[in-house]
Amino acid sequence: MSGGHTHPHDHDHDKPGAHPLQPDDVSPASRYELMTLAMQELLIEKGVLTSEQIRRGLEVIDSWQPSRGADVVARAWLEPEFKQRLLKDGSAAVADFGVDMGVVKLTVVENTEHVHNVIVCTLCSCYPRGLLGLPPDWYRSKRYRARIVREPRKVLAEFGTEIPDGVTVRVHDSLADLRYLVLPRRPEGTQGWSREQLASIVNRDAMVGVGLPKVQA
Repeated sequence: MSGGHTHPHDHDHDKPGAHPLQPDDVSPASRYELMTLAMQELLIEKGVLTSEQIRRGLEVIDSWQPSRGADVVARAWLEPEFKQRLLKDGSAAVADFGVDMGVVKLTVVENTEHVHNVIVCTLCSCYPRGLLGLPPDWYRSKRYRARIVREPRKVLAEFGTEIPDGVTVRVHDSLADLRYLVLPRRPEGTQGWSREQLASIVNRDAMVGVGLPKVQA
């Protein structure tokens, strides 16, 4: 990120474990971004949608927050039957929360004692927006998209997430019709917690796989 920016932050660069600085993505619009713009113009030209309808739709998307995904994770931690449904068919399971994945398939990958999962979209910025909201700048950056595939442990360490050598790191590449969500491991010390308490420790980064849910000491 460039210096002197004034947009609001949900993290502090100066704190230990803060997100690594990422350069602005100044790359030309991707093929998919150009296709999106072209489709938008075509829909307006043909009278299928108006600019106002598109704007309202974008407002709805902007209102989506990672708390929706956190609630899904918390329920999976508490309800084994729901967890199995989530892992088998993520799209169908999140419909319980009013999330419509449409034609996009949602695959949920579970972190275990032996496997840690992390997600990326190497082509553009495909992301489970209905569950996590808009993707952060670093997720869309070429730097993250290229490096997480080549050197995932190093990138995760820069996020403050150290994965033991005995744990396999799997990187999942999203597609236009396929999204991933990481189901993180439930931290120790959360026995007896309510769903709301559990959801409060699940953040966006944990569901992308670059972070872990943590219980404050």
